[in-house]
Amino acid sequence: MHRTSVYRNWPDREELVTAALLQYSGAVELEDTGDLRHDLVEYLVALAGLLSTTTGRAMQRAIQDAGENPEVALPVDRISDRRLARLQQVVDHAVARGELPPVDGYFLAEMLTGPVHLYVSRGLRPFTRAEAERITDVFLAGLRHTAG
Repeated sequence: MHRTSVYRNWPDREELVTAALLQYSGAVELEDTGDLRHDLVEYLVALAGLLSTTTGRAMQRAIQDAGENPEVALPVDRISDRRLARLQQVVDHAVARGELPPVDGYFLAEMLTGPVHLYVSRGLRPFTRAEAERITDVFLAGLRHTAG
């Protein structure tokens, strides 16, 4: 493809990198079915599946490199911000339903997804639905306990 064709569709490098990362990062969408536990478990299972793919591993490297490369950092931040906004929306709905106390979506995301990243990157044992359920249950119980 010619350079002018690229810049006709993406005005600058950041937009191009963002579009590529969005296209190939894999879609792990957090649903809002009205049952927070169910939605979080499904999200963790889907995330583990994505992280186990070549694309998922490439995204992990891009995220790790973002701290050292501003051209990658901006698009990665934009993608993270979109995902975090969706998570915060689901959390806010759960708070409104009384399923959990107010919680920062970023905190929730880091606490829940951190173990998934460790399981998958270490590869010592498979990440299963049972693992997703245990992680979710421990986190939600702890959150509810500290708020009470």
